[in-house]
Amino acid sequence: MTELRSRKTDSSEGDKEEDETPKELELETTHKSWTPVCLHLVSAGADGSASVGGERERQQKEGEGKGDDALQERGQSNRPSESSVKRSKCSFASGLLQRLARLFFGCLAAVACGVLYAIYMSLYHDRKFWFSMRQELEREITFQGGSGFYYYYYKHLLTAPSFERGLYELMVDNRTLSGQTINAVERFSLYPEVITSFVYRLTGGQDFVEPIYFYIGAVFGLQAIYVTALFVCSWVMSGTWVAGMLTVSWYVINRPDTTKVDYAIPLRDNWALPYFSCQVAALTGFLSNNISSATEMCCYLTLSATTFIFLLVWEYSHYVLFVQGLCLFLLDSFDLVPVRKMADIHKAYLGALFLAYLFQFQNPALLSSPLLSLLIGSVLARYFQQKMKMGPLLARVMKLFLHFYLVFTTGITFNYLVKKLMPVSESDFILKFLEVKFGLNTTTDFITNILLCQESFQTPGQDFFLRLTQASVLPFYLLVLTVCLLSTLQTIYRRLSGQPLKPNLRLEDGRIGEQPEVSYHVFHTLLFGGLALLFDGMKFIWTPYVCMFTAFGVCSPELWMTVLKWLKLKSIHPVVLSLILSTAVPTIIGFSLWREYCPRVLAELSDVQEFYDPDTVELISWINSQAPGAAVFAGSPQLLGTVKLCSGSAVTSLPLYSDINLLRRSEDSYQVYSMRSAEDIYKILTSQRANYVIIEESISNELSLNKGCRIKDLLDIANGHVVYDKGEMYSFSKHGRFCHEIKMNYSPYTNYFTRVFWNRSYHVYKVNSVISFQY
Repeated sequence: MTELRSRKTDSSEGDKEEDETPKELELETTHKSWTPVCLHLVSAGADGSASVGGERERQQKEGEGKGDDALQERGQSNRPSESSVKRSKCSFASGLLQRLARLFFGCLAAVACGVLYAIYMSLYHDRKFWFSMRQELEREITFQGGSGFYYYYYKHLLTAPSFERGLYELMVDNRTLSGQTINAVERFSLYPEVITSFVYRLTGGQDFVEPIYFYIGAVFGLQAIYVTALFVCSWVMSGTWVAGMLTVSWYVINRPDTTKVDYAIPLRDNWALPYFSCQVAALTGFLSNNISSATEMCCYLTLSATTFIFLLVWEYSHYVLFVQGLCLFLLDSFDLVPVRKMADIHKAYLGALFLAYLFQFQNPALLSSPLLSLLIGSVLARYFQQKMKMGPLLARVMKLFLHFYLVFTTGITFNYLVKKLMPVSESDFILKFLEVKFGLNTTTDFITNILLCQESFQTPGQDFFLRLTQASVLPFYLLVLTVCLLSTLQTIYRRLSGQPLKPNLRLEDGRIGEQPEVSYHVFHTLLFGGLALLFDGMKFIWTPYVCMFTAFGVCSPELWMTVLKWLKLKSIHPVVLSLILSTAVPTIIGFSLWREYCPRVLAELSDVQEFYDPDTVELISWINSQAPGAAVFAGSPQLLGTVKLCSGSAVTSLPLYSDINLLRRSEDSYQVYSMRSAEDIYKILTSQRANYVIIEESISNELSLNKGCRIKDLLDIANGHVVYDKGEMYSFSKHGRFCHEIKMNYSPYTNYFTRVFWNRSYHVYKVNSVISFQY
């Protein structure tokens, strides 16, 4: 470009000199010509200048000016410009090397951040539970949150005579739930354990690492991929890997609100969310306009593969993808993304759903999922509204409302027909739960009320937003979201008005909302943020992308340019100021975070905590040594998950909140804490084929500020054993509370149950097979 400007400058100077002296004009002309004739004219010197001028005048008089112009054009077109070519080649090579260097160091930083985060989590987990210093039984008990039973199946696959035999036993499993033969792989989404155990056997991992370390190492490795994907996503959107560094910093600082991997490693979301993060990063790259066809194809293949894996490993994944599908539906409706790309995304979704349906043994929940209904509605509505994106503003708005109506009406109708043809037990329950959650109805149902009392289904507390504010995430997030949302709304108005999108946006345009990937993330963070305000558990999906979205915004020159263009500053050039702000703001944030939070993070690694549960260890040791191998245990689902993990015994229920049948079995097991007769409890336990029942002191004597959320209170409400007086709730029944009365060792409780083990936390009673009447 510089060489081109030099040539134009020389030409303009030559035109000025032509008007003054013919001699200088001819010299300038001959200087720019590389033909032998022109070189001869130059060598003639000043003495031949007059004759040259005279010759030129005679040519003009004789009408031969055209030949002279042709000579000049031929000379200019034939000159080699070797120095210019060399400079252009050097410039291209230098630019290519710079891009490759930036790409190399950015990828190196992304991988380094992921690896360092995995090492940090591994060290933190070891310090928190003294993991490396404990015996195998104590290590397994550290899997909290009712997540331990997943690890049991991993152990089972490793201890089986062969992998094929172990997999068959899981698919025809009669040793997990009493009285039932289930496909554990399908019911509990055990593909992570199946794949991990297969890799462990295939690589001969038993020769160099313990099974439990290989298992948790796989989970921490996925967390490294999670962080790396967030890094890449912010890097792609902002154009600088400084945004990725800031994303990772905020993610680590807000660890209590971004991940549960530090205390419940085997949970399904710890396996699934890293794939969702890769899927979002691939989708971000696919939506971008300034990528090559090869990069677009790579992003599309990654998008398809990670969508399928995400659906495969988590039972709630299709709900998450439904929310993402709504974001893409809005992008398509407002004409913010090319139709071709939306069609490709629909194909990826449908293909992933089909494959997941097959691999999950024809899971009917996928056919009745809202994601599939949305896809079917979108495809049919687009077919019937092929001219929806044409016409004036008012007509397009009316067509848009009609499009929304067609999509959701078609989707709801499809979902209704699928549920009629293939009844899904969870559908009615989910609707009932949402009605009670939003205050549209009340219920005495134990399952609905106990789910509403779970922390993950309650609204987040003020401490959550306080932590985000203290880490400086929330203030900058609100700034970035406001700018991007307003710019996106401007883009939507321009599109509805018929204005085309600019194919190649420049920095000085100040239109960050015209980037499809930015518009997608605006809808993404709004929808998931709305869910996070309703359900505390959704913060683990929303908060990581808050960190990513905020880091992208403060590091993006386009965002600051958009703000400066709105403000119309004239004191300083807005392009220069936007570049300064996109560098200075993240630098200041980074130094402040380093100064305040780096010592805290390092202190967490040096602070050795103590986690020891001797009562649970004693209980499991007694079960392993004294209880028969075919015994069936009843109790709370969380405790039964630990019993299943550490002993392998059959249980009456497990802590899986997505299975309504398991929740009903859990309600029956919880009846030992209700105000019912010994005979009623005995009938319930024998119907579940239980041989032993475990009563926990922590539930029997539960103290809670929220009285209505204690297990005892929920059972009393469900059983109709409550009386309301002046706004207060009192429990009343002709029978005493079973968990208290049975400890008295008097009839009729001793007729049905015999205490065989107790300590400070647990009481184990054998369910008598022969009733002995003692008075």
